[in-house]
Amino acid sequence: MKLDIYFQPMGNIPNNLLADTCKGIRIACLQLQTIEAECQLFQLHLAAIGLDQLVQTHITSENDLHIAHFQLNPCWVNLYANDYDTLQLCQRYKLDTYNSVADLEQEILLTMLMSPVAFSYPSFQELLSALHIRKNIVLNARKTALTFATDAAERPEEYWTYHEDTGFTLIPGQSLIAALQKATQPDNSGKLYSFSCYRATEYVILLSLAQELSHCNPALYQKLQRQWEQKAIMSARFHDVFLLEYGSTEQPLPPKFYIPGDRLWFRNPDKYSAEATGYEGSWVFYLGNGLFSNFWNFDKPYTLIDKCVEIYHWRNAVALDATGELHMDEAKVKVLVRETMKNPKEIKAILETMMQYRAPRDVDIIGGCIDSTREYPRLACPKTANITF
Repeated sequence: MKLDIYFQPMGNIPNNLLADTCKGIRIACLQLQTIEAECQLFQLHLAAIGLDQLVQTHITSENDLHIAHFQLNPCWVNLYANDYDTLQLCQRYKLDTYNSVADLEQEILLTMLMSPVAFSYPSFQELLSALHIRKNIVLNARKTALTFATDAAERPEEYWTYHEDTGFTLIPGQSLIAALQKATQPDNSGKLYSFSCYRATEYVILLSLAQELSHCNPALYQKLQRQWEQKAIMSARFHDVFLLEYGSTEQPLPPKFYIPGDRLWFRNPDKYSAEATGYEGSWVFYLGNGLFSNFWNFDKPYTLIDKCVEIYHWRNAVALDATGELHMDEAKVKVLVRETMKNPKEIKAILETMMQYRAPRDVDIIGGCIDSTREYPRLACPKTANITF
């Protein structure tokens, strides 16, 4: 198969092409022969799924590294995802990502290839694992359902035990993958368990990563298993150990650009209702096809409009309860959302507020609910994995 590539030193690339080297997907290697082989593997993969004619490839050299750059043809992007709007990609390109895993894999790869921030990998195998993990996240998030509780937590007792110093840990001898599935997927366990949406996102990521590691890096999977038998990694440390972020407050991602498998946070910009525990915002995954995870009704995922309208109406359904604590009237939220959805003018007015970028958590200014960044798992393959714990 002929490689359709450009090969030039970085300093000799035209300015319009140089600007694109920070977009899409990159594979970087020390040896030119190695990078050409990695290109060949990726080109073969693209051809196998019918995307090879859509991708532009060029190789550059920088600081002793040879870097292969892969991006979608700009004309294709303008036609199917103008202004980096990936929410309508499946409808426009006729992908059925709910019923076809192959279509889901295409959507993941297409959106990564048009990313305004480059995803860099040391090998095609590492890229392939990243695609698998994102696919796993979507498939697992679709099945995840919880009972909403801000002051309670429970797990299947045959798999988990709890101590305040170690959190929920795995009973030795039990499978980490099975334990995570039982805790998050009612179709698997027959029961809904209580924990926060943030912890649920950690479990979905951990499950999806463990599933891939069990195939591509069994040694790291066993280390993960032993870690959770001793102490759970949670919250800020979970983020630091397992996740990377793309986009920034200074250079925010386009507000309608999402890749299936992204984790993100919709902020509640209303200061008063955000003081109600559990309503500071909402942690979700992007499932693709314009939909976001709904852990309370997993078979009714949110659109971006759904999510914006719901969070907006939190301000209109919060009140002090008998104990003096802020309480959210979820039934009232549903009524308000239902009425708003009948009124296009009201939807437009709410979106003008909510579709603004969110202000940083520690900044007391009015903003919207849209996150400027997204989160995704670190590298997973032997020799190149950067997950350390």
